[in-house]
Amino acid sequence: MTCIAAVTDGRRIVIGGDSAGVDNLSLTVRNDKKVFQRIDEAGNEWVFGFTTSFRMGQLIQYELALPVMNEKTREDVHAFMVTKFVHNLRKCLTDGGWSETKSVRESAGTFIVGLLGRLFIIQSDYQVAEPRDAFTAVGCGHDLAKGSLYTSRVMRNPVNRIKIALLASERFSGGVRAPFTFAESNTLKPPI
Repeated sequence: MTCIAAVTDGRRIVIGGDSAGVDNLSLTVRNDKKVFQRIDEAGNEWVFGFTTSFRMGQLIQYELALPVMNEKTREDVHAFMVTKFVHNLRKCLTDGGWSETKSVRESAGTFIVGLLGRLFIIQSDYQVAEPRDAFTAVGCGHDLAKGSLYTSRVMRNPVNRIKIALLASERFSGGVRAPFTFAESNTLKPPI
């Protein structure tokens, strides 16, 4: 199920997602959104877009304690995501009954996090991937969306780029459906 696509210019991040809820061959177009913004205690804007499970996304949206950044953690945001963010995420998903353990290995789901002009993909094994490109996508329509985002990289409007990518995914993937929703953040202020 799903296509979540994200674009950044190093300051502004836009994430868009579809509305499909898929269970085997059943599809429900849902009102609850797969993309959302949260603001932490320091005023940093985070944007999220999830696939895998609506329950996982709901826990991230409503229960996840966003870790506090300071000057030191802002110097290495990737390390901050790998350590502080993933630690809080694991606790949230375990407490919420979503995390799964098999052979002493924990697993969850996949989602995109946008923070401070950067994109991170959190994989089901809690690894934190940061794409080299200024765009990415996850979900069953991710390859279609990435191809579209690659070919539209000369376009200036990120919402339009994502909309076209989601339309391509909807056209050629059975697990992607409109309406599409968007969340964004702007890193306009200097680091705190």
